[in-house]
Parts: sequence; structure tokens; C-alpha cells
Amino acid sequence: MKFIGYRTLKTAIGAAISIIISKNLGIEYAVSAGIITILSIQSTKRKSVEIALQRICACILALFIAYITFNLFGYSEISFAIFLVIFIPLAVKFNMGEGIVVSSVLVTHLLVEKSVEIFWLRNELYLMIIGAFVALILNLYMPSIENKIRSDKIYIEEKMKEILHKMSIALKDHTIEFESDVLFNDLENRLQRALKLSYINFNNYVFQDEIYYVHYMEMRVKQYETIKRMREHFQRFFMTYDQAIIISDFTQRVANLLYEDNTAESLIEELNKLRMIFKEMPLPKDREEFENRAMLFQFLNDMESFLIIKKEFRENIDRL
Repeated sequence: MKFIGYRTLKTAIGAAISIIISKNLGIEYAVSAGIITILSIQSTKRKSVEIALQRICACILALFIAYITFNLFGYSEISFAIFLVIFIPLAVKFNMGEGIVVSSVLVTHLLVEKSVEIFWLRNELYLMIIGAFVALILNLYMPSIENKIRSDKIYIEEKMKEILHKMSIALKDHTIEFESDVLFNDLENRLQRALKLSYINFNNYVFQDEIYYVHYMEMRVKQYETIKRMREHFQRFFMTYDQAIIISDFTQRVANLLYEDNTAESLIEELNKLRMIFKEMPLPKDREEFENRAMLFQFLNDMESFLIIKKEFRENIDRL
């Protein structure tokens, strides 16, 4: 385990740079610029830009309100309270919530100096700009996590193939004893991690729309939920019929064609042909066979949902 993380290192360096720049420019309360940098270091580039803009805009709004409030009511605790009563609701309304605390602290400098002259207004604005800008520059570089996402993608596809393969086998001997809980839990945990990483990766691109992995992982999560429904049907399978053998072979085919670029269109067409074949087969001989075949058809319906999710994903990606 690393004792000092990458973000911690950026925060420490950024705070020092902000203070040094402020001091060299002759700005009062230079330490505040360092504090602003500490608060502005974020885990993604997109979030860094959003917060920097929010805080600079909030600072301008706060200085404007403080100028009016302190001129009207003087430099007292009551005046500061009046300032907060006006500033906070406006900041929230205009989506500047991230700048409320920092801007309020900067306004206290005006209260301490008992002045809203242009020198002090400019001083506080410079503190905000320097602190936010240094954090923004440091956040322009983020370690790439795409290799981790690709690794997760391969793992998820292989686990889904394994589950479908085992379901194919289980359809023939009407059992699902293949350590399914461990297999499903491992897959679910990896899906959640991969989905989180895909959103982080998306937010690390400010001027590019790198949303492919988000759509991909969301698609696999939906498919996973469908596979869980498919597993539930096995609890009610207790006999093997011709339809089960056919669906078993089809399930194995789906497993073999699970790869990323497959549109699933041909598989959906094949599934519809299977339905036509089943309609031509003799009706169930008794209630027991009827119930089992009903479960098989429900399994097939869920398989169709599984394939449609993939088909819609490919269509959406092609439109991007």
C-alpha cells in the first residue's frame, strides 16, 4: 500500500504553488489561496472544471453582495449574517453551492479589514482565481484507468459465457448445481466496480464524450439482471423434454457469441424460428409436462430480453 497517494501529492504541491504565487503577486491572505486549492483538487477533470467555475462565479456574487451589505449596514457580525442570508439562497438557486463556504471565508477578510475598496475586492477575487486555477491545472492530468476497464470487460464477458454454458448443461439434466452463488456474486461485484470506473473515466474527459464504456457496463448490468431471472426457472425444472434440448443448444450458441461486437440480431431471428418450431410440436401430455414447458418458454422469453438488451446497445452506439 502506498503511504502517499497521487491525489495527496497533487494537493500538497498545489497548495504550496498557490501560496507562493499569491505572495509573489503581493496578495494579502495568501494562505487562503492554498486552502482553496486543497478544496478544489478533485478525482476527475470534469468535476474539477465544474467546481472551479462555480467557485469563481460564487466569489464574484459574494463580493458584490458584500459590497452592498457592508456599505449599508457597516462591518459587524449582524452585517455578515445579513450577507449570508442573501448570498446562500442565491448561490444555491444559481447552482453555485460549491462556492458558498470558500466565498464566505473570503468575505470575512473584508469584514476584518473593514473595507470594500477595490483593492480588497480584487485581492479576494485573485485569491479565488489563483487557488482554483492551480487546482485545475494539476487536475488536467489523471492516471488512465482504461486498462482496468478493459480487464473488467474481458472478465465480465468470460463469466457471463461461463454462466450461460453451465445453464446449457443444466437444461439437459435439469439441475443448476454449479456453485452459482459464488459465480453470480463475483460477477455482480465486478460489474459494480467496472460501472463505477466507467463513470470516472467518462468524467476525466472534459472536451471529449467518452461515454462508450458507461453504456457498455450499463448494458451488461441489465443483462446480468436478466440472467438472474433465468436462473430462478431452474428451481422448477425437473424433467427433460425435446424443447429443453433445443433451448440448451441455443443457450450454448448464445454463450459462444457473447463477444462485444455481436449485434445479436441473428440470434434473435434464430430464437423466433425456435418459437415457430415449438408451436408445431405436440401439446403437453399432462399437467407436469405443461408446467415444465411453460418454464422453458419463460426461460426463452428471458433469453430474448437478454439478446434485445445487446441489440439496443449496439444500435445506440452506432448512433453516437
